[in-house]
Formats: sequence, structure tokens, C-alpha cells
Amino acid sequence: MSSTDERRFEVLRAIVSDFVATQEPIGSKTLVDRHNLGVSSATIRNDMAALEAEGYITQPHTSSGRIPTDKGYRRFVDKIAEVKPLSVPERRAILGFLEGGVDLDDVLRRAVRLLAQLTRQVAVVQYPTLSASSVRHLEVVPLTPARLLLVVITDSGRVDQRIVELGDVIGEDDLGTLRDLLAGALEGKRLAAASIAVSELADDAPPELRNAVIRSATVLVETLVEHPEERLVLGGTSNLTRNVADFSLPGSLRSVLEALEEQVVVLKLLASTQDNGRVVVRIGEETQAEKMRGTSVISTGYGTADTIFGGMGVLGPTRMDYPGTIATVAAVARYVGEVIGER
Repeated sequence: MSSTDERRFEVLRAIVSDFVATQEPIGSKTLVDRHNLGVSSATIRNDMAALEAEGYITQPHTSSGRIPTDKGYRRFVDKIAEVKPLSVPERRAILGFLEGGVDLDDVLRRAVRLLAQLTRQVAVVQYPTLSASSVRHLEVVPLTPARLLLVVITDSGRVDQRIVELGDVIGEDDLGTLRDLLAGALEGKRLAAASIAVSELADDAPPELRNAVIRSATVLVETLVEHPEERLVLGGTSNLTRNVADFSLPGSLRSVLEALEEQVVVLKLLASTQDNGRVVVRIGEETQAEKMRGTSVISTGYGTADTIFGGMGVLGPTRMDYPGTIATVAAVARYVGEVIGER
């Protein structure tokens, strides 16, 4: 990059920084006064004219200063060499808060609350997708001699409980054998593979356990292949109302709120984030959703080193603190994955 290009990027960076902080168009005099750019105001004006001609900044009103365009934000984000990590106390506070969650639902609610508070944007977390989950443990609990409670626990923290009516009384020894058969077919397998394995158990089951195996397997298959509508946990929606001025087009804020309520658009954006540790920034029209115009979505996957459970991120106006938000989303996602993966 030439020295002129480097200087013009510094001018763009200064405009983005000031506009995010003040929400006011930035003029050349303001740049000279606030930033040590090392050139004259005339050079700054020439640089601003060049940036405007290239589509990185625009003049919202006659005789006003300049504001970044979506293209300008994209160039700024692409030039962020490295994300400033959170401090040790910040990381310790995040991990401690998440570890206080009593179950999967509580951990995700805490994650959303953290993201919304730290970024002052709308926070969204996708519940672990079933296709990515494996069966960690199966517990068989006798409720009566002819009724069992099956508890399926996945590696993403999901817990399903189902009752099986055996029809016949089962003894303690047979119960132990049944538990071993079912656990051997399920534990450590992805849900799809586990459902196939458990459905084939009856073929080789001992005659005296065949009925119990068939009834148990039927209930378990229904549990494993059942795909309820994917859910999102949302938090900080009220933060949008603090930034009403950022949604200047008629009906634009309402459209964003409708997209959040319907969840389909947001789920699609989060589902496309498949890499654990890589933060994706979509600015304005890059969301490819008409209702999301004027917004940016910063998202990443969360999970373990081997498995992505789902996506999480924040949504807000294109005028946002990108470096700080990227760092926060990355940190919270990392710790949510650790907390859920260790349970």
C-alpha cells in the first residue's frame, strides 16, 4: 500500500471512529483538531474527496461533514490487523458468570445477557443444533417394575426424559442387561447414528428382553430423530431503541424488529457460521436480508475443539464499535463452548 493510500485509510479510520462515538458527520477541521494525521487541512480535504469518490464515505446533507458508507465500514473491518484481547479480569469475570449457570438454558441466557450488556447491541444465541450433538450418557431409572424413565444426555447439554411402559415386569438383572444394551448402542454416537444403532438392537436381543428392547428403542428413536424448531435466545432488543437515529429510513427499525421476532433470518445467518473461533462480520446488504438493511451482524460458532454446537453474535446498526464487539463476541463464544463442553 502506498503512503497516500495508508494516509487515506487513516483518515477513513478517524472518520469511522469519530462517527461511531458522536453520531455526527465529521468535517476536515474536526479531523485536524482531534487526530494527529501529520498533514495540512487541505490535504485532509483532498483525501476526503478521494474517499468519497471511491464510495467509502458520503455526505448526508449539503454543507455537512462525512459519514462512513457500508463499503467504508467493510474496508475498516478488513484492515483490523488483530483484535485487542480482553483483559485477564474481564475474561475471568465472563467465565465465572457463565460457570454459574445451572443448566444449558441458564448458560445460554447468561451468555445473551453478557453480550447485550458488553456490546450494547442485540445479542442472539442459537440453541445447540441436534445434528451436531452426540449422546454422552443414557440413564435408565426404574419407576415401577414395569415402567422405566430413560434419560438421554447429549454433549451439548441437552437432556431428554422419556417414560417407557414395558407391559411386563422386569427383574433387576434383566434391567442391568437392558441398560447395558441401550447404552452400548447410544453412547458416543451422533444422534442420527445412535437412532440407527438402537433401532437394530431387537434383532440380537435375548428372547426374554426382546419386548422391553423394542419398547425402549421405539421411545429412544422418537427422541433422537425428533427435530423441534430451532430456537434462539435473544437479549438487549431495547438497545435498538437507543439507536433510533441510525434507522433513518421509514419502517427500517420495524423491519429489523420483525426479523428478530420471526427468527428465520437470524437463524440462517448464525447457521452459516460454522467455524469455531472465526468471527464473521456482515455489514448492511451483506446480510442478504431486506429486513436487515442498515444493520451489521457479528457472529461466530461456539462449541468444543471437535464440534460446533451453534452460532452466537450481536446485531445492531452499522455504526458500531467493530473492534470491541468482535473481541467480545469471540471471548463469550469461547467460554460458552468451554462451559457447555465440560458438563
